[in-house]
Amino acid sequence: MGLFSFSCNAQEPTDTNVSKESIHQFKLTDLNGETFNMSSLKGKKVMVVNTASKCGLTYQYEILEKMYKDYESDNFIIVGFPANNFLWQEPGSNDEIAAFCKKNYGVSFPLMAKSIVIKKNEQNEVFKWLSSTAINGWNNQEPAWNFCKYLVNEEGTLTNYFPMTVDPLDTSVIEAIEKK
Repeated sequence: MGLFSFSCNAQEPTDTNVSKESIHQFKLTDLNGETFNMSSLKGKKVMVVNTASKCGLTYQYEILEKMYKDYESDNFIIVGFPANNFLWQEPGSNDEIAAFCKKNYGVSFPLMAKSIVIKKNEQNEVFKWLSSTAINGWNNQEPAWNFCKYLVNEEGTLTNYFPMTVDPLDTSVIEAIEKK
């Protein structure tokens, strides 16, 4: 990875009953400016991914779309969060991001409005929840780069974190999705 050094170990809680809040509490705005209520995802496993269009990992959009299509009927959904936090690799507007993702990767899973995903001014509320032990119960890992993956169970509890270097179709990711 050149100049950058990342911790690349997938994480999961030691006690899965410690979550203090649910991801289902959030109401967001999607790329089209519409309200997206995370409570509509109750009963589904949710993979939350921070994304970017001009990153060396952007090819993961194609893999994520395949995963979404393969597991959609199993109550699984991916929700993407475009962000310009890492070397300005998501410079486009919401409309430009939507067009890029559809044209180049056929993305059909929900994409939220471009936002901030790391701890600084005005961090997206979902990523604040995902990266704070005080509110999710176990995980303090915020995205270290684009395409970090967080898995949330059907009840809205964070269950796993996979860094950007873990391919979405890696055995550890698939096992976590298929875990009953």
